[in-house]
Amino acid sequence: MDNWVDALTRALELPSAVDTETVLDVARDVAHNVERRAAPVPTYLVGVAVGRGMAPEVAVERVRELVQGWSTAEKP
Repeated sequence: MDNWVDALTRALELPSAVDTETVLDVARDVAHNVERRAAPVPTYLVGVAVGRGMAPEVAVERVRELVQGWSTAEKP
């Protein structure tokens, strides 16, 4: 997978490597605690937030906080 991510980073002309484990952790947390098919969406939105200037650690922490606070009452 590391070779794929490195190739993708270069193809998208991104300046640095991706913290793959963190991205997968966020997707896993959402899949298990929100909804399985929702898993890719927060990873994309974290990327958008980072692209707009938010620190990656802050974006990931905000997703994790939201996932941890997600109750069954909020689930459709």
